[in-house]
Amino acid sequence: MRKPLTLLALVLALGGCQKSAPDVEWQSHSGPDAQRYSTLADIDRGNVGRLGLAFAHDLETDRGQEATPIMVGGVLYVVSAYDVVEALDARDGHRLWRYDPDVRAATARGCCGPVSRGVAVADGKVYLGAIDGRLIALDARSGQVLWQTQTVDQADPLAVNYTITGAPRVVKDMVLIGNGGAEFGARGYVSAYDRSSGRLRWRFYTVPPKPGRVDHAASDPVMARAAQTWAGQWWRYGGGGTVWDAIEYDPKSDLIYIGTGNGSPWNHGMRSAGQGDNLFLSSIVALRADTGRYVWHYQEVPGDSWDYTATQNMVMARLTINGTPRDVLMQAPKNGYFYVLDRRTGQFLSGKPFMPMNWSRGIDPHSGRPDIDPQARYYQTGQARFQFPSSGGAHNWPPMAFSPQTGLVYIPAQDVGMVYAPANAEKQVVGAYTSGVAMAGGGHMDAAATRALYSGMKGYLIAWDPVAQRERWRVKQVAPFNGGVLATGGHLVFAGNTAGQLQAFDDTTGRVLWSFPAQTGVLAPPITYRLQGTQYVAVMAGWGGGWPLTGGVMALQAGKTIGPNRLLVFALDGKAKLPPLVAPSGPPPRAIIDVAPAINAQYARGDGLYGRFCLRCHGAGAVSAGAYPDLRQSPLVMSDAFPQIVLNGALAPRGMPSFAGQLTRADLDAIRIYLARRSYEDLAGAPQK
Repeated sequence: MRKPLTLLALVLALGGCQKSAPDVEWQSHSGPDAQRYSTLADIDRGNVGRLGLAFAHDLETDRGQEATPIMVGGVLYVVSAYDVVEALDARDGHRLWRYDPDVRAATARGCCGPVSRGVAVADGKVYLGAIDGRLIALDARSGQVLWQTQTVDQADPLAVNYTITGAPRVVKDMVLIGNGGAEFGARGYVSAYDRSSGRLRWRFYTVPPKPGRVDHAASDPVMARAAQTWAGQWWRYGGGGTVWDAIEYDPKSDLIYIGTGNGSPWNHGMRSAGQGDNLFLSSIVALRADTGRYVWHYQEVPGDSWDYTATQNMVMARLTINGTPRDVLMQAPKNGYFYVLDRRTGQFLSGKPFMPMNWSRGIDPHSGRPDIDPQARYYQTGQARFQFPSSGGAHNWPPMAFSPQTGLVYIPAQDVGMVYAPANAEKQVVGAYTSGVAMAGGGHMDAAATRALYSGMKGYLIAWDPVAQRERWRVKQVAPFNGGVLATGGHLVFAGNTAGQLQAFDDTTGRVLWSFPAQTGVLAPPITYRLQGTQYVAVMAGWGGGWPLTGGVMALQAGKTIGPNRLLVFALDGKAKLPPLVAPSGPPPRAIIDVAPAINAQYARGDGLYGRFCLRCHGAGAVSAGAYPDLRQSPLVMSDAFPQIVLNGALAPRGMPSFAGQLTRADLDAIRIYLARRSYEDLAGAPQK
């Protein structure tokens, strides 16, 4: 006969039947209300010091990592450079499947590397926007292609210059995607596709078409209004306004918000004869979800000429402003202002600088229109101007986060300027990198000027009060351009940096509570999830993706932090270890020539050509601190192979574009002279003249 359970035995038996805390997924790119905030508090400021590596997964690329992982049903879905998608077990990281869309040949185009900001997951499908313009639906269990559609009109002669680097967004029964390529002649739009079939549901163009043309798109009714704000023959250049990142949906108002990019070209004088606001460039635009029809817009930079995009992430929240609860939309875009808008009407509520600037003298509190300094319009003055922020922005694509607990927004900000000067319009070639700005390689400065310029460039993590419109705290970073942010219910803020660390900060004071050496820069934003009772923090680690454009010599502030690209996943008391970082072996750096080249007109010309065609990958001053070849050291520069590579596309399958029809042999010789001089100055030990 069985004995009755003692009280202790009964307690133990019942305890053994108790379930662990429920699983919490990270289902979408930006999280609920696009806040990049999680209520999870198992990891908090009291125990975060115990956080350790649970597992790491090596990525098969040395290019930049920008993606937000998605965790659904115990599976992590990640996309690395070259749009390679992997499904991993979220408990231990073992791979379930891998899909490669084979886009390496297509990565010769685009502004900032073969990067991706993530996938979307819904209804058993994984949605990928590929750099070659395809939207692809994969089976979430197997990785098999279910459908794919080309989002770019292949009859367009500039179709090859459109790219996708942003993450798709799932809205109701649709999947939305935008595109990039404004510097190469693209015309911006956002498209909605049926999730089950890939059929186009609607499309909204962000700039007007050539006069007399009708798009037969959702944007048609508002394009006549937009066209009144343009002048000249803007359609020759595409117009720009690409929706390359920010797309968010508000189920309360059933509105979709898109952030639009810069003009094509940047130079307002070239693009639109220096006239008009150029709608809807550098704007937030609200659309009806089901139809894509225009509802309202707010233009942050009328007549933009500085690449001050409004494509940075947007956050929704409910704030009490002047005693009244308001549903708001917040953004800290490139231009340096922090904006708070009513998200139902688009009404401007407030806007204050979160970083130094000299392009604008303030914002009219009633109209929300910026007071642009006339000296900032370099194409009118004809004078070069050192201006803040740079085209890299006071805040770029690494997303900010908002904590409802503190009411603060956490911004990866930077204080960086650049010189703007008008380029010779006759030498701007549509289809090549066309900014209308005289881009220099940075090698014309002497050593003292270079040190002064780059030592003044700073990066910060800022806690910003959006109601009071003022800073609460800031943490200085080693260098500019740092990682995206996650806020949690444990009163923690997680963010990576270019110095190769993932860190946890106290969300009320900014005090660093924990730091992990990632062996490479961390620019992607972290996420958190709970699975089988354990809370995890996950982030993609890999330095690059947009950094070469604002980097070069500046990038060396963070140190040579190029290491293995990985997915890193952490948990309390995690015991996994990264293998020791082994420095790459090889011959010491040496100059590609042994005698100093003469400084002449060819050098100055080569400086400008390098700045326009090469800098975005190979770095300012020809200093490549990223994953691209350092041309100061490459023996190919002075060899017969150089024209074959640059003009004939010998390395196009590996991502190096052909500049046939854009550069002549004489242009190439000028670039060679520039590179030879930069190589000798830096690597042969000669003093800079």
